[in-house]
Amino acid sequence: MAGVFSRRTSWTSSENRIAKAVRSRQAHGLPLLDLTETNPTRVGLGLPEEILREAALDPAALRYEPDPLGRRDAREAVSRYHGTRVPPERIVLSASTSEAYSQLFTLLCDPGDRILVPNPSYPLFEYLAGIASVEVEGYSSFPFDGWHVDLEELEMKVGPKTRAVLVVAPNNPTGAMLHKRELSVIADICRRHELALIADEVFADYTIGLDPHRVPTLAGHAGCLTFVLSGLSKVCLTPQLKVGWTLVSGPRRKASEALSRLEILADTFLSVSTASQLAVPKLLEARATIQAPLRARLEANREQLVRALEGTAADVLRSDGGWSAVVRVPATRSEEDWVLALLKADGVLVHPGFFFDFAREAYLILSLIVEESVFQLAAQRLAEHARA
Repeated sequence: MAGVFSRRTSWTSSENRIAKAVRSRQAHGLPLLDLTETNPTRVGLGLPEEILREAALDPAALRYEPDPLGRRDAREAVSRYHGTRVPPERIVLSASTSEAYSQLFTLLCDPGDRILVPNPSYPLFEYLAGIASVEVEGYSSFPFDGWHVDLEELEMKVGPKTRAVLVVAPNNPTGAMLHKRELSVIADICRRHELALIADEVFADYTIGLDPHRVPTLAGHAGCLTFVLSGLSKVCLTPQLKVGWTLVSGPRRKASEALSRLEILADTFLSVSTASQLAVPKLLEARATIQAPLRARLEANREQLVRALEGTAADVLRSDGGWSAVVRVPATRSEEDWVLALLKADGVLVHPGFFFDFAREAYLILSLIVEESVFQLAAQRLAEHARA
């Protein structure tokens, strides 16, 4: 039967030691302090009921008037959200940022072509690229007074099959933002090698502090063919509504050709529901109200974590934003052993750094969006292990 299936879907489905330990704990009814949870609808966050009711009950949802790029009013709202740096005509709606990636990989790559992706970063890209018969290759970032892209390594990895450079700002999980010098060099690399620049900005509303050296957004960036991705899942804490978007900018001729091709790709599936599109303007207008509880929680949990680990052998790495914290722990044991020790002794579940392709050990990744009481208890237990 194996010969029936595509090699693109030959993923390994066996459980690792961490997954087995979690399943065993759950089977025995033991409590779990889950600091890998990133779904806002499961941690007491999301839309206030009155906003949800108003956004969901639009009678216009009964009419089907498809537009390949998405409803005009929804794209106008997205344009306003991004400070009108990109006009509605250069915005394409999708059912998610994952679908937007799939469209871009199809737009830019033939089978066997390559995308450069950041390391560390979320492991989704390898799956999305594999489905499109595209390869990914990581370029490194290193933590030294914040995170910095290894620009020399990035250019060395550009080859004849490279089609795009992907950046995530803030990065998941490191929280790193691009600095202006980094963007200048990356854009120059893209121009010289005729590459596209893809910027994932789903966490852009959740930055920490102000830094004049940071690049706040690549929306409207004209230095090379540029695609900026975001969506309601993180901006308005509504992953269930399934709306993402792609902003297209860069040299006029290339951007126009990209948009023309993306329109055909989007028209082939018409994947975004009318009801979800109708909700976009209302939700984006209400985003400050929607985001306020999460912003407060992110700040409170990060402060709790720093306080809990003060004076221990662990420390919290500097971050520019995002929903996660990276904790450096002593490499006296492996990341997997750290995770298993926390899980078996105290019921605390965190991600190991290798899940995000950290180049060396030992790092643990904690979600900052969980309830404050849960996070505080878990942080205290982590601190006890870091003192041992």
